[in-house]
Amino acid sequence: QVQLVESGGGLVQPGGSLRLSCAASGSIFSIIFMGWYRQAPEKQRELVAEITSGGGTSYADSVKGRFTISRDNRKKTVYLQMNSLKPEDTAVYYCKAQTVPAEYWGQGTQVTVSS
Repeated sequence: QVQLVESGGGLVQPGGSLRLSCAASGSIFSIIFMGWYRQAPEKQRELVAEITSGGGTSYADSVKGRFTISRDNRKKTVYLQMNSLKPEDTAVYYCKAQTVPAEYWGQGTQVTVSS
């Protein structure tokens, strides 16, 4: 079992920045990769960024160059640094942890980009 707790969402103006955090606990040794997903109203959940246990990263085309995923193994936390935010980035952002037998999700944190 893996437990995930996200934090760091909020309201920000276009062009602003936010950093999301996802703190993991439980059987974290079994995690293969972790990722950030988002879901806007009336849209499907989509992958934003992911990071493997080896440190490899990948991003959705829509956030490349603006978002950065990173991790702090000592703090058991994965971060999503979001810069140059746009209104279309508004969504609930979810953290996901993938293990061999299962996937785990956090409760989500709201990000709203608006003037």
